[in-house]
Amino acid sequence: MGQYLVLIYEQEAGWEEADPEKTGEMMVEHQRFGERHRASIRGGNALMPTSTATSIRRDEGGAPVVTDGPFIETKEALGGFYLVEAADLDEALAIAQEVPAPFGGVEVRPVRVFD
Repeated sequence: MGQYLVLIYEQEAGWEEADPEKTGEMMVEHQRFGERHRASIRGGNALMPTSTATSIRRDEGGAPVVTDGPFIETKEALGGFYLVEAADLDEALAIAQEVPAPFGGVEVRPVRVFD
């Protein structure tokens, strides 16, 4: 068994413009997803909007530089994730295909294990 991170990328405007009914529907969909795949899910969370992000980079001298805002400006931002355990990539992809992401999509990446 391996672990896979299912990254949920969506347009934040979709959530910002969604009415309470749509937001409620999506929360129910995530709850249902969690119930269907509880045996495989090892963790997960939603993230606050990119407007709350703080980024840290190093300057040419190696000193940290802290700035308000996301690491990179993009149309679709990382909005949440699930950590799932699956037998292989195919199983992880089958799980990820059921993740509700009405304003974007998901990316599946294997977790690297260091010996």
